[in-house]
Amino acid sequence: MTRNRLVGLAAGLLAATLAASTPASAADPAKIVLIAGRPSHGPGDHEFNAGCKLLAKCLAQVPGVQPVVVAGGWPEDESVFDGAKALIFYMDGGSGHPAIQGDHAEKLQKLADKGVGLGFMHYGVEVPKGEPGAKFQDWIGGYYETYFSTNPHWTAAIESLPDHPITRGVKPFAVKDEWYYNIRFRPEMKGITPILVAKPDDATRDTSHSSPPGPYKHIQEAKGRPEVLAWVVERPDGGRGYGFTGGHAHANWGDPDFRRLNLNAILWTAGLDVPAEGVASEVSPEELKQNLDPKK
Repeated sequence: MTRNRLVGLAAGLLAATLAASTPASAADPAKIVLIAGRPSHGPGDHEFNAGCKLLAKCLAQVPGVQPVVVAGGWPEDESVFDGAKALIFYMDGGSGHPAIQGDHAEKLQKLADKGVGLGFMHYGVEVPKGEPGAKFQDWIGGYYETYFSTNPHWTAAIESLPDHPITRGVKPFAVKDEWYYNIRFRPEMKGITPILVAKPDDATRDTSHSSPPGPYKHIQEAKGRPEVLAWVVERPDGGRGYGFTGGHAHANWGDPDFRRLNLNAILWTAGLDVPAEGVASEVSPEELKQNLDPKK
């Protein structure tokens, strides 16, 4: 064997050794895309852009994570999805949900088939029943169905949390928000793990302050029943799904447990390890005021 060939073999072995000893997160950071919807509602509510940028700022402090924020709804350049471990949608939903316009659902299905995690937050969990609803049941386990689900503003008291990576470092909390409940889940909650569960009081079930206006008889008849407000699934394709119904009021991102739960959930949805104590982050009152959409 010639000297040059020996040198080449040695160099190749050294390179292979270095590659094997280099953490994957350092060489190839996990890309997580947060898609913020267009401006919606009044000042301080549905601040999708500010919320996504705040979460991205916190995620950027996690080693090996590369958060990317897309503002204004579905991206004009869809190549931003290339290589993503998870897509998190925080936006208005309903019949105008960006995820179900044109061929978007088909494109998301192809990503899901590859194991890409999908998360939908607040109004983003609402789509029409039928094919869109069935898609969401496949992707994240359930969806908000108009006239079946309801969306009053109330204080959800989270008194206990399950043993799950998403709840690491999260303490019981109580936050007033537009918490959706009576979600249209898969039959028999198949494959669904509830993460946040709270019990609406009777006044919340009887209120007319929902959209469309209540009260709904089937909601009233379920008085005393605990309701699932956030949940996860692990899909057969190897990917993960996350649904979170809070997030109406931007100020709630200032609550450390509300925030930590979602940061943990985003990592988990991307297939990443959640730190033993959850994702640590600090958000100042000044940071909560940053990137707010100009609204009247």
